[in-house]
Amino acid sequence: MNHAERPSLPIRLDLGDGAVGLTRQLCDIPSVSGDEAAVADAIEALLLERAPHLAVVRDGDTLVARTELGRDRRAVIAGHLDTVPINGNLPVRDTTESESGEAMLWGRGTVDMKAGVAVQLALAVELAEPGIDITWVWYDHEEVSADLSGLGRAVRNSPELFGADFAILGEPSNGTIEGGCNGTLRARVVLRGRRAHSARGWMGVNAIHRAGALLEKLDAYEAETVEVDGLAYREGLNAVKIEGGVAGNVIPDECVFEVNYRFAPSKTIADATAFVEAFFADADEVRVVDAAPGARPGLDSPIARAFVAAVGGTPTAKLGWTDVSRFSALGMPAVNFGPGDPLLAHADDERVPVAQIVDTERALRDWLTAM
Repeated sequence: MNHAERPSLPIRLDLGDGAVGLTRQLCDIPSVSGDEAAVADAIEALLLERAPHLAVVRDGDTLVARTELGRDRRAVIAGHLDTVPINGNLPVRDTTESESGEAMLWGRGTVDMKAGVAVQLALAVELAEPGIDITWVWYDHEEVSADLSGLGRAVRNSPELFGADFAILGEPSNGTIEGGCNGTLRARVVLRGRRAHSARGWMGVNAIHRAGALLEKLDAYEAETVEVDGLAYREGLNAVKIEGGVAGNVIPDECVFEVNYRFAPSKTIADATAFVEAFFADADEVRVVDAAPGARPGLDSPIARAFVAAVGGTPTAKLGWTDVSRFSALGMPAVNFGPGDPLLAHADDERVPVAQIVDTERALRDWLTAM
């Protein structure tokens, strides 16, 4: 094999500056969805070199690293490796907020969610004998269609690796606990008409005009806030896309708009489907094209209560959908806990407070060593 044919060596990650330094390094390895191999290689190389206490399994660009200490309880701690596309916001820059003077790391992935991954990775190497067994998971393809999820694929391929009593997902939560998550459903609402020449519009039925009444009903809809296990989940029903029209001189015979329903985790997908179908009962067709269940917070379990006590603060509801839903479906309570403001996820000015990275790492370490 000549030099050009040799596979490149993985990027070497340096643990010298802890989770803050790892955040910079991980973010500077581009990993837009579908291009996670380099960052997965770098993490795998670090684990094999520095974490002999972990049994490492790789599935595509998903890594599962487990302690096998025989503890009576186990937690899954997970994070995704991919980001949305870069837009002139790498490499990472150190910045200071003008008003607060707070030190920040600025760049794609700092919030969603390589700071969370960095915290997890630093602790995975450091904690050879935590108080509970841990399954660390870092996975590909979270920011794209759910059927591509590396976490979903790894669970299907190796379900025996994912049994646990509790799960923590490092999604940005401002370093606080966000329990469970809303469910999500997308549906196409179809209105039909009859084509005619636009000069003689009365000969046809305008499908776009027919959609107007339903869109007005949707605009007037006030979403509920539903309390589930003590947390308040705000729902939402919104049109997100619309299609219709044939030509500039033809009365359209079809108008289709897509709606997204975010529903409380107390409802099933069947409940959500029934609600959307009833809401748009005057349409000619309502077709669900994608749906994922929510996750109840499960904060009443002993291991979850211990985690809340260690982290402090008052847990709140996760209003978006996250992969805690996948862990909930496996029968374990799951929470979101990571540094970064979720309102800055995917933003071009994505940035995370350095202090939040440090505090999140400390809280997670304290819990894992005290258990």
